[in-house]
Amino acid sequence: MAAHLHILGICGTFMGGLAAIAKTAGYRVTGCDANVYPPMSEQLAALGIELTEGFDEGQLALRPDAWVVGNVVTRGNPLMEAILDHGERYVSGPQWLAEHVLGGRHVLAVAGTHGKTTVAAMLAWILEQAGRFPGFLIGGVPLDFPVSARLTGSPFFVIEADEYDTAFFDKRSKFVHYRPRTAILNNLEFDHADIFADLAAIERQFHHFVRIVPRTGLIITNGADAALRRVLAQGCWTPVESFGAPGGWEAGEPDAEGGFEIAWQGRVLGRLTWQQMGAHNRMNALAAV
Repeated sequence: MAAHLHILGICGTFMGGLAAIAKTAGYRVTGCDANVYPPMSEQLAALGIELTEGFDEGQLALRPDAWVVGNVVTRGNPLMEAILDHGERYVSGPQWLAEHVLGGRHVLAVAGTHGKTTVAAMLAWILEQAGRFPGFLIGGVPLDFPVSARLTGSPFFVIEADEYDTAFFDKRSKFVHYRPRTAILNNLEFDHADIFADLAAIERQFHHFVRIVPRTGLIITNGADAALRRVLAQGCWTPVESFGAPGGWEAGEPDAEGGFEIAWQGRVLGRLTWQQMGAHNRMNALAAV
């Protein structure tokens, strides 16, 4: 019989994606949330995942093999309190993903205050078009894929790497669980004032992320971002390529439709043709390419 996971907070983009991946991996998956809503509720229903509205402690009768807890769940949640009272086995979503899916794979993790979903979606599509058929977990449903997450037999896995905390019992940023071989640092600004005191506190978490990228991996960073430069100045043991600054990957001036040349260390390597406008979109494209 397949192992049973019951996911608390299943309609969040990360936890819903995790549910889809677990289902593909052969687990029996059920879940609950306070607000069961589209698009994630529709994606989960299409996968045959049974959803329960609310967090009543009566769900303890499901007796899953493990309770997977989203970071929306806090102490005082009726179901979580019952799980603790009965000594049930529970785990955070990022930890479960790291232990059961990401191990042994080439993880490409996209971090940053802005553009994570966009860059992760572009990166997954680039790999798809290159015939790599990657697995992925993205914080939204991309236009090029019908789902926000999938598990494949490919060694490549693209993940949107969020700096928000993991769970009420694990206050580390989610992304420290992912152990990427390729890490994209898109940008860094002050955000999540509910859990971070200042920008320096977020920079500290980003440096924890940098510290787990192996020396045989690659960090791709926004060379124009002062906060990311401070992060890397705290110590870096991995080769680094920059984008958006001289000496690295650069975008030429856009044409009338938004297309632009891409150069590496001053040498033009090709031209990207698309209909997106704005410097932020060109930076996102450079990060993905």
